[in-house]
Amino acid sequence: MLKHDYMQVSQDQPIYSEAPLQLLLFVDGRPKSRQQVQRIRAYLKELQAEYNFELQIIDVGQQPYLAEHFKLIATPALIKIHPEPRQIIAGSNIIAQLKNWWPRWQTAVDAYLKLQEDLEERMDENHRVLSPKATIHSVAVSAELIKLSDEVFRLKQEKEKLQEQLQFKDRVIAMLAHDLRNPLTAAAIAIETLQSNYNLETGEFQRLKPAMTAHLLKQARSQTKTIDRMIADLLQVGRGNDTELPIIPEKMAIGNLCLDVLEELRDRYIAKAQKIETDIPKDLPYVYADPERVRQVIVNLLDNAIKYTPDGGTISIAGLHRTTQKVQFSIGDTGPGIPIENRDRIFENHFRLQRDQGKDGYGIGLCLCQRIIRAHYGQIWVDSAPNGGAWFHFTLPVYPS
Repeated sequence: MLKHDYMQVSQDQPIYSEAPLQLLLFVDGRPKSRQQVQRIRAYLKELQAEYNFELQIIDVGQQPYLAEHFKLIATPALIKIHPEPRQIIAGSNIIAQLKNWWPRWQTAVDAYLKLQEDLEERMDENHRVLSPKATIHSVAVSAELIKLSDEVFRLKQEKEKLQEQLQFKDRVIAMLAHDLRNPLTAAAIAIETLQSNYNLETGEFQRLKPAMTAHLLKQARSQTKTIDRMIADLLQVGRGNDTELPIIPEKMAIGNLCLDVLEELRDRYIAKAQKIETDIPKDLPYVYADPERVRQVIVNLLDNAIKYTPDGGTISIAGLHRTTQKVQFSIGDTGPGIPIENRDRIFENHFRLQRDQGKDGYGIGLCLCQRIIRAHYGQIWVDSAPNGGAWFHFTLPVYPS
């Protein structure tokens, strides 16, 4: 229900005044405009003592929809809304302008009243005069409609966001059931093989050479870490982009961290006969970053490089002391590359290229990488590799010496 008491009403006139001349004075809370508003109100009070009109004072801070309704760009502003045509006076010389327009307004009101009298004489007593098109109360209704329209638009956006989240949830559940099957199966096979060949009496593995035992243990450990990483990525991205990503930075050697991740993923790129090329300078400075978070970035980028590089292809890793404040780290592949038009979008949450729809993954890895790098006040981007494929680059702050 529309309320008529949301505007500050002048004490000199009731809100339902039948005065034919109706004015709105828009003010704001700025201290420097207070004196100007006081002078305008004092002058209007003098005029009101001689000529009947309705005045309402509106604070634009409390009623922005009314200011939007009139498309005001400055305050204070005085608006004549009845009789039509509507007229707006604004600026630093409102009183001077009002002195010029006041006689014309009076003439317009007198002409309006004379017209109303003529209409009433010509109409039967069973008919009534139509309400004026623009009054203070019709303006209030229009402003309320603007407000409601904005609220409907906001609710529509929230609905679309919720629908997207529900669709993503369904997709993740399906993918999680599919993607977890491979590492779970591999870990289970390794553990069952070890268990079936373990002799409780001797405490030794029968029919398994030490190298094979070590390999199976490493396989089980690697696959469980893969499962843990998949779940961690999902939980992290599920918190949303508006949630601050906590980091605990420390002095770290990013080159050594990358070599550790390469060893962790060794079985995967060896299985595809992929070649690893590294160009990490020995004098590459330490960075000031969260080791676990940066590990997530390197794992995600290397995981993508292994996934999209064909059998026998090459994966490149390079470090660069870019400036005295930044270290740049790059991971390249010889895969299909990223189309130019999608190089910004691939960092969006849930975005996947059309070619990737049949591959494992959730479309969240690169989004998570971007959030981590930005939390370190760095940058991440992608461009084309000279020999085809994609180069992913990111920067991290140098550890202060």
